[in-house]
Amino acid sequence: MSHYTANLRDIEFCLFDLLGRESILGKSLYKDMDKETALGMLGEIKRLAENDLAASFIDGDRLGTTFDKTTGSVTLPESFKKSYRAYIDNEWWRLDAPVEIGGMATPASIRWAIAEMILGSNPAVHIYASGSSFANVAYYLGNDEQKKMAKLMVDRDWGATMQLTEPDAGSDVGAGRSKAVQQPDGTWHITGTKRFITSGDSDLNENIIHYVLARPEGAGPGTKGLSLFLVPKFMFDFETGALGKRNGVYVTNVEHKMGLNVSSTCEMNLGEKEPAVGYLLGDVHNGIAQMFKVIEFARMMVGTKAISTLSAGYQQALAYAKTRVQGGDMKVMNDKNSPRVTIIKHPDVRRSLMVQKAYSEGMRALILYTASIQDEIAIAREEKSENLEDLEKLNDLLLPIVKGYGSEKSWVLLGTESLQTFGGSGFTEDWPLEQYVRDAKIDTLYEGTTAIQGLDFFFRKIVKDGGRAVGLLAKEIGAFAGSGGVHAAEKEQLGKALAEVNEMMGTLVGYAMASQEDGSESEIYKVGLNTSRLLMAVGEIIIGWLLMRQADIASERLPSATGKDLDFYTGKVAAASYFIRTVLPHITAEKMIMQSENGALMEIPESAF
Repeated sequence: MSHYTANLRDIEFCLFDLLGRESILGKSLYKDMDKETALGMLGEIKRLAENDLAASFIDGDRLGTTFDKTTGSVTLPESFKKSYRAYIDNEWWRLDAPVEIGGMATPASIRWAIAEMILGSNPAVHIYASGSSFANVAYYLGNDEQKKMAKLMVDRDWGATMQLTEPDAGSDVGAGRSKAVQQPDGTWHITGTKRFITSGDSDLNENIIHYVLARPEGAGPGTKGLSLFLVPKFMFDFETGALGKRNGVYVTNVEHKMGLNVSSTCEMNLGEKEPAVGYLLGDVHNGIAQMFKVIEFARMMVGTKAISTLSAGYQQALAYAKTRVQGGDMKVMNDKNSPRVTIIKHPDVRRSLMVQKAYSEGMRALILYTASIQDEIAIAREEKSENLEDLEKLNDLLLPIVKGYGSEKSWVLLGTESLQTFGGSGFTEDWPLEQYVRDAKIDTLYEGTTAIQGLDFFFRKIVKDGGRAVGLLAKEIGAFAGSGGVHAAEKEQLGKALAEVNEMMGTLVGYAMASQEDGSESEIYKVGLNTSRLLMAVGEIIIGWLLMRQADIASERLPSATGKDLDFYTGKVAAASYFIRTVLPHITAEKMIMQSENGALMEIPESAF
């Protein structure tokens, strides 16, 4: 029996009832895809995910990777390779590849809905199958030769990595010391060591293209001095793809991790054994901006992975709670002869399940809402629309929420609620929850920790933008909060919480402005102590808004609903109401904590910790 059950009913509800994605299908960029086609794709990936992909989920964890130090090569379990081939051979890679070289024009919303099911069933399959996505960067930003490389990546299923992190630099990418020296033939020789490189090597693909940030000789310090190079594992013929000699980029170690064990996380050395030949992307020294095209995709993927794992955990917990018999009903708990009941009858288990349901469905809506903005961006670019800039800034604003808020909430809830539902059984390998918890922890760490997402959210997405994107979003949420109707009371609470979040933003802006005054530089610490708090609060507001929008739709349909539809819509209303009533009130306390910040924590001597 598969560990994974896709919540396709809710995915389709988000896409078509909440977000109206049928409105963009069958026209413009997506003229070759109608709603029926999209539904067919979603149904097919559900089958593939629950069967072929999920089949090796446990094997991948228990067997992990095998590293041969003498050759620097990594091999994977046969069962996992079978799952990977099922994904590739069914040509799902076409959803990521550039349309000009074999890709399929697919709205981002449909693409990320599909990605949820892949990532929930076996995340490493999606991670290893990144070559066709990376090919977009080589194709759209590369020179003519690199466009050929992109086509080979797609046609021959070559893998890809992004190589930023170095042992001494960590998240401080601008401190990287990898060096690039130009050669007479126009290529570059790269030297250096990279760490925590996902998919650094495997026996899935005949070749891997490493996207490497390095500093050309004579370039300045910091991120502005970095350039992006395409460094193949094997040299190759650009016309035929025929492989040549081994290039000088090798795995020197595979990290031993607490989770996601079948995904090879590698230390890589460039240029030690022989020259590591690289090609400057697009013949321009614009590395960090180019790499951010990959990073933005990766952050969306990480948030989707985390949220899909929470959904899988909730489905497991719900099924267990409906069948596990333990204890008597609380109403007659003193009667030792009363019948034993399933644990879903117990109040705190119900509380826990509703928390899981509200967050997993609310954050699914967050992912697909963000993806719907990406749909609109693609159309606006095609049609040269005047609102393109606003759409792009809204997407930029949402990405740290998807990644930072989504990964943090998912990890915490998987451990404190989903696993907890199983009691002691959850701590064993008999159930997949313990693996979900281990696999999900990395999501709060890689592609920028939650704290980094909070800093980026405040300084780059709010202050640098002059508050425009967040203001437009707040205006839309505020209008909905004041729309009344059957859920007028809940919407009033949403509006109150929104006002408090606006106060929180004003407080942080005040601290930042005060830090510019002479002798008040340390005021900036008050910002740093609270940016993650703001990120979480904004995430809660957006989830509350999306859940209430779903509840409005559900309420309209409840009078005529029967059977499973009746249960589904009843659950929608219940989840939204519960979230508004039990989660949003915490924002008041968070605001008060932020406003009372005195920065004293930064004055405590290190020896006192």
